[in-house]
Amino acid sequence: VQGPDLMTRMQQHAERFDTEIINDYIIDVDFSKRPFTLNGAATTYTADAVIIATGASARYLGLESEEAFKGKGVSACATCDGFFYRGQRVAVIGGGNTAVEEALFLSNIADHVTIVHRRDKFSSEKILSDQLIEKAKTGNITIEYNHNLDEVLGDAMGVTGLRLKGNDGKTKEIDVHGVFIAIGHTPNTGIFEGHLEMKHGYIQIQSGTQGNATQTSVEGVFAAGDVADHVYRQAVTSAGTGCMAALDAERFIGE
Repeated sequence: VQGPDLMTRMQQHAERFDTEIINDYIIDVDFSKRPFTLNGAATTYTADAVIIATGASARYLGLESEEAFKGKGVSACATCDGFFYRGQRVAVIGGGNTAVEEALFLSNIADHVTIVHRRDKFSSEKILSDQLIEKAKTGNITIEYNHNLDEVLGDAMGVTGLRLKGNDGKTKEIDVHGVFIAIGHTPNTGIFEGHLEMKHGYIQIQSGTQGNATQTSVEGVFAAGDVADHVYRQAVTSAGTGCMAALDAERFIGE
């Protein structure tokens, strides 16, 4: 099941239970008192409890060619799209935990993986970089240190290769059918700054097993999914915390 199809099914399931779905863009919030106030582009809303599930957006390099081939060979999620490239040549851009984990994951699916890093040393945890370097010696991974992605190459069918630029200014081209940009994520939490406790842009929640695990620093405001999780970032974990947040909010309103 593709992501958009799954989202449509979820919406249809919710509508069967008379859930009201409003298409609006919240631009400001006031959590200082109840009922909470949410100012949207169309109107203002009030609520006794709020669940924040605004997610996180993958960071991209900002290249025109990168934008042109999104969905046609350019991706930011190896676990989402990696299986489309079984037996093919792919590349991963980045040098942190995400990039190294995705390169290792893809090496079990793709014919060959090239990881491109702008520095001469990975910034990932040592255990991960050691695994990657060892697999580069014996497996199907090539490491391109001191290189940046200069341009995504392709045609009407999709990505066909990459142009890499070394820190010395020299360029070279490699053949790939897919490229995974793994330079991190930005949580969509801008409107909550100054209203909720955060760490590196991610909303802090109580966690633990004492109940109200999804509660933020404001009672009655809960957070679920990637907006509070920079580690797992999977649909199933987001759905799980969404269920937890719904139960926490229901309990809060009923008290």
